[in-house]
Amino acid sequence: MKLAVVGGGSTYTPELIDGFARLRDTLPIEELVLVDPAADRLDLVGGLARRIFAKQDHAGRITTTTDIDAGVADADAVLLQLRVGGQAARNQDETWPLECGCVGQETTGAGGLAKALRTVPVVLDIAERVRRANPDAWIIDFTNPVGIVTRALLQAGHKAVGLCNVAIGFQRKFARLLDVNPSEVHLDHVGLNHLTWELGVRLGGPDGENVLPKLLAEHGDAIADDLRMDRQVVDRLGVVPSYYLRYFYSHDEVVRELGTKPSRAAEVAAMEKELLAMYGDPTLDEKPELLAKRGGAFYSEAAVDLAASLLGNGGSPVQVVNTYNNGTLPFLPDDAVIEVQARVGHDGATPLAVPALDPLYAGLIANVTAYEDLALEAALRGGRDRVFKALLAHPLIGQYAYAEGLTDRLIAHNREHLPWA
Repeated sequence: MKLAVVGGGSTYTPELIDGFARLRDTLPIEELVLVDPAADRLDLVGGLARRIFAKQDHAGRITTTTDIDAGVADADAVLLQLRVGGQAARNQDETWPLECGCVGQETTGAGGLAKALRTVPVVLDIAERVRRANPDAWIIDFTNPVGIVTRALLQAGHKAVGLCNVAIGFQRKFARLLDVNPSEVHLDHVGLNHLTWELGVRLGGPDGENVLPKLLAEHGDAIADDLRMDRQVVDRLGVVPSYYLRYFYSHDEVVRELGTKPSRAAEVAAMEKELLAMYGDPTLDEKPELLAKRGGAFYSEAAVDLAASLLGNGGSPVQVVNTYNNGTLPFLPDDAVIEVQARVGHDGATPLAVPALDPLYAGLIANVTAYEDLALEAALRGGRDRVFKALLAHPLIGQYAYAEGLTDRLIAHNREHLPWA
């Protein structure tokens, strides 16, 4: 089995490598190729990756390349974890929207749109190269904004499934609070990527006992603190929203907060510099503790599970993924990409049935889906007017003057990545 990781020079890659090494019985990789245009980073990450495999007695071969075509040749699955423009572009996404009084964040709002515009054309080019190399290969997309990028891939006819670590993070957290094995915890996870709610927490399987009320009663303070939300918000909802709902439920408070401290991109850039220095140590043969602060917790476990299921090598039969709606949420078009529990196998992902949603959630999901429609159109076809319409449609923006100002700023900060601009 051959896997390729595009964006393999990421400082987060050792977390993925550690998962591949530990879970080799689930996903028996014979060859792993790390692909990245940054040769210097690739050398450091690749060296540590080989040492991690060697320490854990993994027999698989790890190679590195800056050549996408060579890297994906004959791959059975390709994982996409790239960041067009690097942390410098992310820093811009997180700062210039604040000038208009709007949240600055890399996956939602104006910053999220900027990332989608930069990313979708690049991902589609990579996917075409994968298809030419092996039309049967699966593409697993971890590249944000996952919902929009996955929809672009699916609409172009690629074998693709989107993956996010929010659900597995909740699963692990709830398992600790309940003192049970994570495999016993199943989530009624519903929504769009980075716009989800845990409507139920079930023990033993998708039809098991719902212990969410117990969790909220006994551990509500801890759950709310992790979300950085007031306990009363969680109690009134009676469900657990993802952290990203904070941008919607407390938008103005978050904007004020972001204006008083360095961007997350600046923090990560400093962390990456330190991590790369560690990776250059030839005696380091395990992921360093600092990596846990980098973000993306449990991504490796989720990626292994999904790849194993798609490649017919076991894996959990039910997983939370991003895939076509296909009638699951009846108020959305079939080709909307949703994030829900799905049955996953070698033929792809089929969402499980979802109970009728409260309008409180359905309305916001429908609104953001409409924005994603316009965002994808702007990413595929370009043009200032398409960018403006997508921004105007976003519920975190929604005002003409804001959309105008943000459109000008988005284009000014991203000209090098937008040929039409």
